[in-house]
Amino acid sequence: MRYNRFHKDNNFLTPTTYTQELSEYTVNLKYEDIPAEVIERAKMIMLQTIGVTLAARSTPISEKVREMSREANGGLGGPTTVWGTGEKLAPVNAALALGTMSDSLDWEDCSWTGHPSAGIIPCAWLASEEKHKSGKDLLTAIVAGYEVYQRIAMAVQPSDLRWKTKGWGLTSWQIFGCIIPIAKLYGFDARKVNQAIGVGCESSTLPTAYHATTMSDFYHYEHGYRARDGFMIAKAVEKGIHNQLDALDEPRCYTGVICGDDANNGSGETRVVSGEADISWLTKDLGTRYLTMETLMKHWPANMWVQTTAEIVADLRKEHGFGPEDVEEIIVDPPVAERMWAPAEGFTSVTHAQFSIPFVVAAMLYDPNPGAQWFTKENMVNPKVLALAQRIHGGESPTDSPLTGFKQFRTGSYPMKTVTIKLKNGEVFQKSMDAHPGHPKNMMTREQFVERFRVQAAPVLQGEKLEKAIEVLCNIENCEDIASLGSLLS
Repeated sequence: MRYNRFHKDNNFLTPTTYTQELSEYTVNLKYEDIPAEVIERAKMIMLQTIGVTLAARSTPISEKVREMSREANGGLGGPTTVWGTGEKLAPVNAALALGTMSDSLDWEDCSWTGHPSAGIIPCAWLASEEKHKSGKDLLTAIVAGYEVYQRIAMAVQPSDLRWKTKGWGLTSWQIFGCIIPIAKLYGFDARKVNQAIGVGCESSTLPTAYHATTMSDFYHYEHGYRARDGFMIAKAVEKGIHNQLDALDEPRCYTGVICGDDANNGSGETRVVSGEADISWLTKDLGTRYLTMETLMKHWPANMWVQTTAEIVADLRKEHGFGPEDVEEIIVDPPVAERMWAPAEGFTSVTHAQFSIPFVVAAMLYDPNPGAQWFTKENMVNPKVLALAQRIHGGESPTDSPLTGFKQFRTGSYPMKTVTIKLKNGEVFQKSMDAHPGHPKNMMTREQFVERFRVQAAPVLQGEKLEKAIEVLCNIENCEDIASLGSLLS
């Protein structure tokens, strides 16, 4: 008898079956069994992810990754389509492009654990296109991806100490958001899904976040790498893999190693909670609590801890009609750790700018329409934008940290921010907000998602073609074959 992950209970070994339970959930999930509000949310997540990918089409990051994808493909040709260009590539190479582009403006989603939509949506769409699946199949795979990804990711979240000293390796567990929808759409049985999860554990990157130190734009490419790897893993399993089962259950595999292994504490006793991992998350409320509904959707192209401040400033500007040249000072209270920088010399990367409250607010005040133009090389060293950014600073309250914010997010709340805007003419405006539009407590309506999509998709789609895309995407469950939509998004 093979024992899976186990603990000692009165001298008997009690096996666990987490990997198999997640695999069976993936296989057995049916469109008809998913609540209507979850289907609607999956559609809106898809709409937003496609929109922000189109918004990023002409950015240097997107241009470079499409070139990389074409080179890897040996030129153009294949069954799947790159949104925004209409280029045809093999799905593994299209996934590299779309995964990177989906994250490159940092405008998609943010769960408690990362940006799952940058993997789940491109991989689900491309696998549906490759295998000629329907819109209902696509939506079912999206929900499966969210429900399984989020639970695996939560099971390996680091302790506070590891977070502070080693970083938050969100692109490590991102791979599971890519594997699951592909496995679902490829028609894998539970054994093959189990194997695919196991290969994902072997292929997961180390749980670090070096980009958070360097502010490297490679952070965005990592999402494309995980999407590409999702297809490579599925292809390998499709052709046959042996002895790669129950990887979330073995004592020294993913759950223990990824978070630090103190599974054997010297007493010879093996514990169910390995290292810092809370593996009870793996199947917690599976099938009854839809974590798809607890995902935050970003309203602005910026880091999630920039969102609330940007929203407040946009509201005050709309209400009072002031412009950037009218602003004497903007105070953000409490400030956010590692999000208040405003270097006089400008910003060294897109990521560097996206993580700056002062830059994003200043860029928005000079250009209220959000988009890739905020993050051009020219704008990131624009003297006017930088001068305004340097007049935006934190208040007197103790600094918030993203770690504290994520803890609040997981419990259903969100950090409260108060923004005070002082104008040169002496006027003062102030507003407070916690859950900005797109937070699960203040989710955008379909109409708001659609209006945002119009802004996001504008670099690629206009007029009748834009409205046609909105109509099709908002009613994607009526599509019989996703492959028939190859020209819809280009």
